[in-house]
Amino acid sequence: MNSRRSKALFEKARKLLPGGVNSPVRAFKSVGGSPLFIRKARGAYVWDADANRFIDYVGSWGPMLFGHAHPRILRAVKAAAGRGTSFGAPTETEIRIAELIVKLVPSIEVVRMVNSGTEATMSAIRLARAFTGRPKIVKFEGCYHGHADAFLMRAGSGALTFGTPDSPGVPRGVAEDTLMATYNDIDSVHRLIEQWKDAIAAVIVEPVVGNMGCIPPKPGFLASLRRLCKDAGILLIFDEVMTGFRVTPGGAQELYGVTPDLTTLGKIIGGGLPVGAYGGRRDLMKLVAPEGPVYQAGTLSGNPLAMAAGLEMLKMVVAGRAAYQRMEKMGKLLEDEIRHHLLSIGKPYTLNRVGSMFTVFFTEVEVIDYASAKTSDTKAFASYHRAMLEEGIYLPPSQFEAAFLSTAHTEREIEKTIRAFRRSVI
Repeated sequence: MNSRRSKALFEKARKLLPGGVNSPVRAFKSVGGSPLFIRKARGAYVWDADANRFIDYVGSWGPMLFGHAHPRILRAVKAAAGRGTSFGAPTETEIRIAELIVKLVPSIEVVRMVNSGTEATMSAIRLARAFTGRPKIVKFEGCYHGHADAFLMRAGSGALTFGTPDSPGVPRGVAEDTLMATYNDIDSVHRLIEQWKDAIAAVIVEPVVGNMGCIPPKPGFLASLRRLCKDAGILLIFDEVMTGFRVTPGGAQELYGVTPDLTTLGKIIGGGLPVGAYGGRRDLMKLVAPEGPVYQAGTLSGNPLAMAAGLEMLKMVVAGRAAYQRMEKMGKLLEDEIRHHLLSIGKPYTLNRVGSMFTVFFTEVEVIDYASAKTSDTKAFASYHRAMLEEGIYLPPSQFEAAFLSTAHTEREIEKTIRAFRRSVI
């Protein structure tokens, strides 16, 4: 594979950007080599600066549910851009997209638009603290909720990839207000609540983890978490930045039948443009300014381009439940063939999948939490990643990130991926 142009661009970028990138995992540090500089994308494919074409399983880290550059979304963005790119004022499109979010997501009665998933989660915990009058939050080891100070303790993919689970610059007082639990271990949560019951404002969780790789909840884990929080007067926050509208139209809370108090969303509701949102019960959301005292603002919140793209995306979600069945079919085909090959060659791997999210872990241990994810052989993953790139398959450049399918992945792309997998893992 010729990557001369990407390598040259990376060398130039390293002089101008920290590590040559604007988000750490993009640097390919854990898989070796230089990152691909993407020139264009369409459907299930991306092309790099050297004109190499790849089947894409990154999908902009999840939001490309219907593939890249979908004609309907492109038309919506183009039309919106023709009317102006930013107003800093309300638009009708904000109302229309909010109506669809409220219709689709079980927990959301009122929603506030922001600019990123980090803004959404940061705002949600501020709201939880204001509502309860308590300072502490519980998060789970390996779950990533953005780069706000309160979340940068054992924080998923980036920290796992670079071996720095705690970020310098986080004040000790902030860190002390974040309590750590073990994902899929309800007893770990119970112990924290017993010790800190009157101080915990919220428990925040990725209902399906995507930032340790794909890790589904054990049966009953989310329901037990819901009961514990309710009994203790603690708010339950689902971070559905990855799972919202992806695993089902109503997100993981619809899939597992567990309704949180607050939900954070991102990525997908912008159809690929920068966006986030948080929402929940009306009695909680009425505390948000200007209706209430909890301040949060943003000039670009509800940006007309992002809202136009997101509205078109959610219209497609509403009309496209059959699309989820198709992605499940493609996901199962890929999973079955990968498992068959690994069994035939006697290699110790674990594969987790929830709908169109999946990860192949290079460990024989069942991956259910942070500790088991860390047993993965990251050197083996790096070799696998490089081999798959040579075969024209673009996977997340970290063992600890979920891969994503889209409706643009057909039998043709799946079959090519399976052939590449057989040649790459021997």
